[in-house]
Amino acid sequence: MTELLEEAPPVDERSVGMTETHHSTLFEPPSELRLGCRSKFGPVTVAWETYGELSPARDNAIFICHALTGDAHAAGWHANAKKPGWWDGFIGPGKGVDTNKYFVICANILGGCMGTTGPGSINPETGERFCRDFPVITVGDMVEVHAELVRSFGIERLLAVVGGSLGGMQVLEWAARFPDRLDAAVVLASAANMSAQGIAFNAVGRRAIVTDPQYNAGKYYGEAGPRYGLALARMVAHITYLSEASIERKFGRRLQDSEELAYSLLRETEFQVESYLHYQGKRFVERFDANSYLYLTKAMDYFNLADSYGSLANALGRTDAHFLVISYSSDWLFPSSQSREIVRALLERRRHVTFAEFDSPFGHDSFLIDVEGLEKMVVPFLHRTLETRRKKESGVSRQESGEKPSE
Repeated sequence: MTELLEEAPPVDERSVGMTETHHSTLFEPPSELRLGCRSKFGPVTVAWETYGELSPARDNAIFICHALTGDAHAAGWHANAKKPGWWDGFIGPGKGVDTNKYFVICANILGGCMGTTGPGSINPETGERFCRDFPVITVGDMVEVHAELVRSFGIERLLAVVGGSLGGMQVLEWAARFPDRLDAAVVLASAANMSAQGIAFNAVGRRAIVTDPQYNAGKYYGEAGPRYGLALARMVAHITYLSEASIERKFGRRLQDSEELAYSLLRETEFQVESYLHYQGKRFVERFDANSYLYLTKAMDYFNLADSYGSLANALGRTDAHFLVISYSSDWLFPSSQSREIVRALLERRRHVTFAEFDSPFGHDSFLIDVEGLEKMVVPFLHRTLETRRKKESGVSRQESGEKPSE
């Protein structure tokens, strides 16, 4: 839901400025998308935004994969909005992903509720919303849709694919599914499969939604809907995005509206941390769809790159892309051990990989918050990738023309 802006957005020379979300329709019959569940699906509408300019050689395109509840609006400002894009601190002129140098694409994922076809969309065959008739989707399906979108732009090979959390899972799937279509992969706070603990938290969130009396088997559109269940799901999930240190520092045991304990079971927000979680749940209900939450968390649970390709080394060993893998010391949802598993698989196949564990107090959300630290790794990594690609393509061009490379 867009928040109205009373004043013009602040002037920022490092911002991409005003942006707009566009839509494309892909996989129209008879060329439907073949889903991981083996059924066909189409057409698919995709919401997307771009920043920067595509070079004449089409060699500077970077695709940004968003996390679970993100959208295509990664940077800049929308008209009448209070906040910029969700990664505005990292994408823009002179920032981590420099739009003076790179052409940046971000698109909402399949199954989402921010403009791309999902369970809340209209089923063209019935004229009604899909609801629970929407097919079960996988991370691979999301990547297939985005790969087709990139191809529709006339881009055959991306300079890099970048993403964190569920976005990082998409990056790994890009590298495994389309090994020849990217030069670099940046995987942040992510893993090659969801852990049992992560699956457990997702299961609790889904249970909170489907047991809400207002869920109505997913057919709640036009009504109040499962707002309490969705809010509870968000509250539980949000705890996993933080770290113990960050919660203690921000809230401790401080009370919200009193200096003394109330000794009452009726006070739901007696502590500041309780008030914060209730606020997060309320705001989430205003902008996200419960059915999309069910489908997307299930897609995360199903993601297992090693199972899909026989082993993790097999999955990632077919690409010559350079990898940058970053984890965070306080992230207990996607701990560093899972990032190191990715690194080991790449080294087993003698692939180029750079790994860093950042000492951050912000937990899983660190990749969205600590953008300055991230910039120090990503800026030179992308610069080297672009230089390497252009040198390689320049050498190929000289060979094709019969010109000898310079000494």
